[in-house]
Amino acid sequence: MKSDPAAPRTPITVSVVIPVYNDADFLRTCLRALAEQRRPADEIIVVDNACTDESAAVARAAGVRVVTEPHRGIWPAAAAGYDAAGGAVIARLDADSVPPVDWVERIADRFQAKPGISVYTGPGDFYGCGPVTALLGRRLYIGGYFLWMGLWLGHPPLFGSNFAMRREVWAATRDRVRRDSDTVHDDLDFSMHLGTDHPVTLDRTLRVGISARPFGTPRGLGRRVAWAGRTLFADWPEYAPWRIRRNAVSRRPRSGAAGRVQGPRA
Repeated sequence: MKSDPAAPRTPITVSVVIPVYNDADFLRTCLRALAEQRRPADEIIVVDNACTDESAAVARAAGVRVVTEPHRGIWPAAAAGYDAAGGAVIARLDADSVPPVDWVERIADRFQAKPGISVYTGPGDFYGCGPVTALLGRRLYIGGYFLWMGLWLGHPPLFGSNFAMRREVWAATRDRVRRDSDTVHDDLDFSMHLGTDHPVTLDRTLRVGISARPFGTPRGLGRRVAWAGRTLFADWPEYAPWRIRRNAVSRRPRSGAAGRVQGPRA
């Protein structure tokens, strides 16, 4: 018997992973925003990354699942959450992310409607700062990340505070990334190992609020820049720009590019 092409598809399931280290107040706000989603997440996982504050208690009080990762670092914590996630789609926020009410709904709808999409990401809008800092952060910090890393990689990078991927993407890449490192940018390292096998769709209208604390001190901002440098050169020269492009050209399917960009510039 032939299947009915008009039959409804099985609804896609979405797990949200939030790595956290001593960010109880931010986490409380993030979880409140997730509780107000028009389409609730099927699973929310908070990864307790050796917290010494009440972050884990905040998560448990909100009724979400808590996974413990004693190895400090964003990458180890995020990887533990991805490993634990049971959804067909794994979405990621940081503890200071504040998603709008349609964030999970848009992710679920996009992956449901586009079976070929692998990774879906968007930028962030800074809060907790003045309008000038927010504008500069949006244009130079976030905009610069997507511009320069996109040029380096030959495809859009994913943004760790706001992205989602099919579960199969993590299964295919989990043993290639530097998941145990606490000295590299997890999102940039992940982006470098995706290649053309798992193209990233950048949707500039998929936005979340993010804290402006990277700009709180020059030292904090400098630390993040140093992480980026270590990440880019950790596998040199294998992931030099010219090698990435050469590999992309040799492996790219005839039907499409390595990544897509949608929406107006940030």
